[in-house]
Amino acid sequence: MKFFHLSDLHIGLKLLNRDMLEEQRYILEKVIAYAVQENVDAVVIAGDIYDKAVPSAEAVGVFDSFISRLTEALPDTVVMLISGNHDSAGRVDCYRNILSRQHVHMIGRPPRTTADYIEKVTCTDAYGAVNFYLLPFVKPSMIREITGTHEDGTNLSYDESICALLSRENIDERARNVIVSHQFYLPRGMSADEIERADSEIRTVGNIDEVRAELLRSFDYAALGHIHKPMTVGCETIRYSGTPIACSVSEAGQAKHVVMVELGEKGQKPQITKLPLEPLHQVRIEQGMLEEVLQRPSEDYVSVILTDKQDLDVIDLQDRLHLAFPNLLEIRRESQVKHAPCEQLYVDEWLQPMDLCLAFLGECEDDELELLQEVLNVAKEVTGR
Repeated sequence: MKFFHLSDLHIGLKLLNRDMLEEQRYILEKVIAYAVQENVDAVVIAGDIYDKAVPSAEAVGVFDSFISRLTEALPDTVVMLISGNHDSAGRVDCYRNILSRQHVHMIGRPPRTTADYIEKVTCTDAYGAVNFYLLPFVKPSMIREITGTHEDGTNLSYDESICALLSRENIDERARNVIVSHQFYLPRGMSADEIERADSEIRTVGNIDEVRAELLRSFDYAALGHIHKPMTVGCETIRYSGTPIACSVSEAGQAKHVVMVELGEKGQKPQITKLPLEPLHQVRIEQGMLEEVLQRPSEDYVSVILTDKQDLDVIDLQDRLHLAFPNLLEIRRESQVKHAPCEQLYVDEWLQPMDLCLAFLGECEDDELELLQEVLNVAKEVTGR
């Protein structure tokens, strides 16, 4: 069984107000070409299909074209998608039963009642069945009817909720099993602060959404979405594929790829291949003094950080930089900030939204921090920034 593992397409994304639809069309065509070249049996997309819960008509058109062209090129290939935290679960679920007859399984909502179970799609090859368990993004409040609550009436944690859902499943461990999930999984012994996160990811205060990766150990492969950097989680078979293109400046320089997984017979180690995805334009950071930076022109998406210590009294500074970098994303400066009488440190003027709020508000209680993060998350979803 050979299948592709993708995630976090974020179709409709704007990178610092720069429309990325052309880049996304281009990279999805690359995915189709790879799928035809490898003649894959299945394509798995582990959430965050769109960048917004209510995507634009243009974003929907890009995704529709991708699925249409993929299924036309490979009519026998099974396509499986789940919703992520950026998606509208209801919209992803639309026409779910009709599409499943066309080998396209779009699963938006997780199990919500005691009669519901994780959607399972079974494919077969020469070695028998491969069961794909499709688990969309889960918040504890979504599945309260299934999991119940603590004695004080509070919801279970994210970790407890995912554990409860998986424990209800009658998983045949004699067969090969794959889980597709969009959550923040952590390997044993690692803290959330040790995981490199992209600026484009929505995070929770205190990392309350973390889930133990050990819960997935019984699966032959875990196709994960949510983290934008390609990475494994404790072992080679529990893996985030990462985004197919850079979704923020913090992803500059990351190598993007499609993960191709080949499952042999039960008990054999899966073969994992990374198929490189080269974008139309890379996302890069150019740092240095103005005259130095201007000597490195590029058509890539560029964030310029100027390190000139003296004031730049250059009237046409922006015009000169735009001429050198047609796809300029932003211009940032380093400024001198005194931290001690005899100590100077050059720091970025740009801060994360949460940092800016805390600089204004001062110290906040945990419940206030959680409320503030929720407000910032909603603002990010609405504005796309």
